[in-house]
Amino acid sequence: METELEQDQEATTALYLNESTQNITSTDPSLCNSTQCYMVLTEPEKKAIGTICLLAGPVTFFENILVLLVIASSVTLRKRPSYLFISSLALADTFASCFFTISFLDFHLYSQNDGPNIYLFKLGGVTMAFTGSVGSLLLTTLDRYLCIYQASNYKVLLTRTRAKLAIVLLWCVTIIISFLPLMGWRCATNFNPPCSRLFPYVDHHYLAFWTGLQLVVLFLIIVAYALILWKANRHETAMGGPKSGRQSVKGQARMRMDIQLARTLSLILLILAVCWLPVLSFMIVDVTVTLTNKQQRMFAFCSTLCLVNSCVNPLLYALRCKELRGELFALLACCKACGKNTLGNTHSKRNENSSGIRKKSKDQAVTDSNPDTISEVVDKQ
Repeated sequence: METELEQDQEATTALYLNESTQNITSTDPSLCNSTQCYMVLTEPEKKAIGTICLLAGPVTFFENILVLLVIASSVTLRKRPSYLFISSLALADTFASCFFTISFLDFHLYSQNDGPNIYLFKLGGVTMAFTGSVGSLLLTTLDRYLCIYQASNYKVLLTRTRAKLAIVLLWCVTIIISFLPLMGWRCATNFNPPCSRLFPYVDHHYLAFWTGLQLVVLFLIIVAYALILWKANRHETAMGGPKSGRQSVKGQARMRMDIQLARTLSLILLILAVCWLPVLSFMIVDVTVTLTNKQQRMFAFCSTLCLVNSCVNPLLYALRCKELRGELFALLACCKACGKNTLGNTHSKRNENSSGIRKKSKDQAVTDSNPDTISEVVDKQ
């Protein structure tokens, strides 16, 4: 009799605990016990995001590697602080194309369940890439701001040595900040609050810190470009008065360049806002409330916009520059000449001399060409 009574009590207790667990799971969505809570994409969504990453990733890698090769092969461009900042941006976007694409597909599409250290190491690489990209955008923006507001002292204020120091400092700070979760600033409960619902093992406080830092950097970029646009508009208004002769022609040319500059900067600001504000908004919400699975899926799609931004950056900041385009054409011509030389060894010396003459003529043509970027304007002064 006592044995049957004990069995009945154990069965009742087990049933009660099972019902209690089900009630907690169903009524408290903030509780999570594995990384499966973060793998929320459906099969059609996986195919869509996989297509975006597999298209944008290689294109981004190729574009930025090409920019780095062109700048590295040109002595003229390597001496310019503006192109050093563009090199830093291209390097960061190259990292983004590799780290983000591999990590994102590995986690969301192939459901790779790594341990805390391996996952945080991968996430640190992605964070480093995007933090370095936004930081390099800030350096590029400050360079253009000095070109406009300190044109007479630009070459004194921003030397090549100072530009290199700024880049080294940027990357040192970026690496430290990006790998703070791996070094110990992580979620103590692994998955449950205060752990983020966007990234496993990531503490809310770290996410708030990183998001706030990116918002500050983006705010500085927007303010600097707004001041540049205001300066361009003022200059356009000032040049609108009646003039004659050579001064009128020069003023009209400068006014056209200011208008082109305003359009370029407006496009830059629009792309920055579209690519970064949705992601940062989700991160801010994640710090304050518990996100649902639908919101997690929306964040996954929005995060691909950061990769798209890295894909667009070379077109906005590098390939629009006449000097860099000239160096690119020269590099392609040299590669073509080298290919011909391998087919005709008897004419190798003559081909090398002609390539050198073409390269020299191109450099002179690029030097004498009209600048279409702010830094090129200052270098002509």
